[in-house]
Amino acid sequence: MKTTGQVLSAIGHAETPAFETAARPVVGFSCDYHSGVSSGVHSHARAQLLYAIAGVMRVETCDASYIVPPTTALFLPAHALHSVSMDGPVAMRELFLREDAAASVGASPKVIAVSGLLREVIVATCEEPAEWEPNGRTHHLAALALDEIARSSALPLRLPMPKDDRLRRVVIALRERPHDDRTFEEWSELANASSRTLARIFRIETGLSFRQWRQQARLTEALSALTMGAPPAKAAAIAGFQSIPAFGAAFRALFGITPGQARHPKHEHKG
Repeated sequence: MKTTGQVLSAIGHAETPAFETAARPVVGFSCDYHSGVSSGVHSHARAQLLYAIAGVMRVETCDASYIVPPTTALFLPAHALHSVSMDGPVAMRELFLREDAAASVGASPKVIAVSGLLREVIVATCEEPAEWEPNGRTHHLAALALDEIARSSALPLRLPMPKDDRLRRVVIALRERPHDDRTFEEWSELANASSRTLARIFRIETGLSFRQWRQQARLTEALSALTMGAPPAKAAAIAGFQSIPAFGAAFRALFGITPGQARHPKHEHKG
């Protein structure tokens, strides 16, 4: 169900957000959520930078899935349909960007690394009212936030999702059980279609082979587990690796950080 222009409050009620109408180019929004809370599919009239100082968010758009741990943030353009669910308790700190401000960031979703500077700027902006003083401190915070976001390169945390109903059933099942070792031919039988046909559609719709997609999906689930405190051995098992060094090499090749760095991010939740 589409709930355009609404967010869920900490107690689960829909409320009219001030950031949709505020005259300022950048407005902060803070809310803490319990584990398992989901926003449902919705969109906003303004672009947003989804960030959490603690906890892991899982964001679904029409054509992709994103894991957003506290070391990263997800930029979504205005009117992008999406849903947000919480993997464990989440302390969300978001920025909403007016159209002219968002133009400096881009027109496509992207995951960015959150530096210590950007983290503190986001937190500070979220402590200000929606209609902050135009010539005051927040004016400078907003300008710095936009510059930091625009300078950031996209990280490989986008997991493309196929639109074909048969393939959707397969990938949803795999995301629920990432360690499932059934071959693509076996999955094709369950989908009641030839493996050649499904493989061709899979490549067209995701840009990846089934094997590449499954490894990325597994490593993404391992990333989520690590950021929630799972030991490397458990994360390696989730990703389908028996060797921790081999898991570490594949993890670093995709994400650019080690499993240890994912498990112990340098930006700690300060309350």
